[in-house]
Amino acid sequence: PTPMWYGEGDDMWFIDGEKQASLIGTGTEDLFNTAWCPKEPYQHIYFGYPRVNNDVGFLGRTHVYRFFIQDPVFFEKGLKATIEHGHNNCLTLDLATVAYWYQDKATAVPAIPDKEGRKLKPMVNNVMMHKWRHEWRKNKGNKTDLWGDE
Repeated sequence: PTPMWYGEGDDMWFIDGEKQASLIGTGTEDLFNTAWCPKEPYQHIYFGYPRVNNDVGFLGRTHVYRFFIQDPVFFEKGLKATIEHGHNNCLTLDLATVAYWYQDKATAVPAIPDKEGRKLKPMVNNVMMHKWRHEWRKNKGNKTDLWGDE
């Protein structure tokens, strides 16, 4: 959850050790095909948003996914994908990702969290959103004219 719009956080793809990203997106909402913020759940074979906060929109907990089946990102040695947290990394967000890939031999990977550790967090309501915004404003010097799109 965030006290302001999380979109416009550009995705950047660094292929095979690049110092500058060769693929740069135009915003989190565009990467996941939401065309602004999702207001209702939607699921497609390649992308979707199965969990959204209808009453508070983008300020709530949003779950999105995208499979790059029709537009794969090819690499030889390594791939680093990043998403800015809000415009120009201006937010602190709780993000989690999952990646699937193919490889030619088995390799040990870290254990995943247990069922309790993967439990969904509660939905967000208007009261919670305003509490977060109040705390955010406090951290910005108690300026009452801050709304979050500065």
